[in-house]
Amino acid sequence: MTKLKSISRYNILAHLGDGARSSIYAVQDSKTKQVWALKHVLRITEKDDRFIEQTESEYAIGSKLDHPALRRTERLIRSRKLLKTTSVSLIMELVDAATFDQRIPKNYSDIVDIFHQIAQGLMHMHGRGFVHADIKPTNVLILDDLSIKIIDLGQACAIGTVKPRIQGTPGYIAPEQARRGEITPKTDIYNLGALMYWVLVREVMPTALPPSTGDAADAASVRQDHEISLPQPPHEQNPRIHPLLSQQIMDCIQLNPADRPESMDIVANRLEMIKQVLNDPAASRPAVH
Repeated sequence: MTKLKSISRYNILAHLGDGARSSIYAVQDSKTKQVWALKHVLRITEKDDRFIEQTESEYAIGSKLDHPALRRTERLIRSRKLLKTTSVSLIMELVDAATFDQRIPKNYSDIVDIFHQIAQGLMHMHGRGFVHADIKPTNVLILDDLSIKIIDLGQACAIGTVKPRIQGTPGYIAPEQARRGEITPKTDIYNLGALMYWVLVREVMPTALPPSTGDAADAASVRQDHEISLPQPPHEQNPRIHPLLSQQIMDCIQLNPADRPESMDIVANRLEMIKQVLNDPAASRPAVH
């Protein structure tokens, strides 16, 4: 296979990784010399059309967002032959960082600050009319200064979307996602709660999709609410976790969306309050081990 040296006016500097039907590169704009990340999706068969459409959707949504906690989306390049799209390339902000599962801070105050930044980024998305729908540790990048970038808008959609197929990650997927119900900001609240649970407890919590389903998820594999037991509250598993933080997580992962916090604004405000409590010397707790 011929190794790509450039795509459009972007010179390839390094191959960063691969996803479903896509390759990610570090590239440099030959005109401006600006360095970017480029996601390249090649259409080989008709089965690849949905990955092309997904990338086009990522651009359509990402181009409408502007928040420091969200990776910036710059432009979309389409290559066509005989009026058919043969590939698309998504130009995005290049971020030198590790994923959240690879870079978990050593103290709870910093961890909660990261949770708060994620909530703020999602608030911005909700305010613009969109839901991320796939918040998990590998979709949050942690920079050296502990600021964050939420990445991967591959499953993002307009508020109120009902998807034709199950999309989500076992361990983080909300029940309404698994049952192909309406995707709303409360879906992101559940996803964030599941992320917070994993970061603090280091266990994947039980969800409507068993971990073994993976990409083979279908209606027959989805658990009903009576088959799902909420996990033990984090502070009961680890007494170093503040009860207020533990309660926030349990509120977010309620199976019924109506039982979760009303909005991401409320979640963000609570996390800000918890961060202040943790920063109070009188309420200090031992570091994470």
